[in-house]
Amino acid sequence: MTGERTVSGTWHVDLLHLGGWDWAPGFEIFWMEPNAPDEPLALVSLLLRDGESTVLVNTGPDLQMLPTLNQRWARFDPRHQVRVSAEQRLQAQLGRFDVDVADVTHVIVTPFQPYAIGNLLALPTATYCLSRTGWIDFHAPRWRAHPHEYRPFVIPPAIRTHLVTDKWDQVHLLDDEEELLPGLTVFWVGTHHRSSVAVKVSTDDGVVIASDCFMRRENVTENRPLGINESLVEALAAYERIRREADVLIPLYDPGVFHQYPKGIGTQQKGGAR
Repeated sequence: MTGERTVSGTWHVDLLHLGGWDWAPGFEIFWMEPNAPDEPLALVSLLLRDGESTVLVNTGPDLQMLPTLNQRWARFDPRHQVRVSAEQRLQAQLGRFDVDVADVTHVIVTPFQPYAIGNLLALPTATYCLSRTGWIDFHAPRWRAHPHEYRPFVIPPAIRTHLVTDKWDQVHLLDDEEELLPGLTVFWVGTHHRSSVAVKVSTDDGVVIASDCFMRRENVTENRPLGINESLVEALAAYERIRREADVLIPLYDPGVFHQYPKGIGTQQKGGAR
C-alpha cells in the first residue's frame, strides 16, 4: 500500500492484549459471507511512544462490568463472551513496558463501547481523546432506539458522569480530521459505530493505521466490508483511504497481530518490552 505519508514525528508502537472473545461468527467479521469461518476476536490496544508523549489507544473492559456485559451478549449467543485473564488486565499489560497508568498522557477511544472505554478513569492524568462526532451522536442521537447502540454500554453511566463533571477539563473532543501530536493523526471513519476513528502513526517502519472499522486486514486489502457495520458507504470510503495511506494495518480485534509484531513497530523507545 502506498500513498500519502506522515513525515513529522517518529513513534514506536507496542501492542497490548486486553482480553477478547473466544468465539465470534464469521458473518460479524465479513459482511454477507455465510461461509466465513467463526473466529476469536482480541481486544487490541496500542501503546504509542515518541520519547515525549505516551498515548494509549483503548483501555479494555472494566472487570466489574464483565458479568453484565456477558449476560447481555449471551442473548446473541452464549458463546459470545469476553474473557480477561490476570495478565491481560490493563495495568499488567502496561507493566510489561515499564509504563504506569500515571505515565499515559493521552487516551484515544474507538469506538465508544465498554470494552474500549471501560478503564478510562484508571488513567488519572491523561487527556481523554473522544470523537466529537461520536460524542454529539451519543448526546443527541437521530434515533433514540438504535439496534446497535445499547446506551448504558456506549459510555457507561459512571464514566459519563465523571467526563462531564470533575474530568471535563481532561476531555478533548477530536475533530473528524486532526493531527493530535506530530506524526499522530486521528480521522473519523464511522462504519462500525458513530464514534469509530482511525489512528494513523508515523514510524520508522512506515505509516501504521489502526481502527475498529476493520477486524481483519482482508476487510481493507480485499475490500470485504466489516460484517457488523452501520454503513457500507463509510466502510468503502474508509478502506479506500486506508489502502492509500497505510504501510501497516492493525485491526483492533485480530489476535494475529501479537504474533506478527511481538516486538512492536518502529524504533524502540526507552522503557521497551522486558
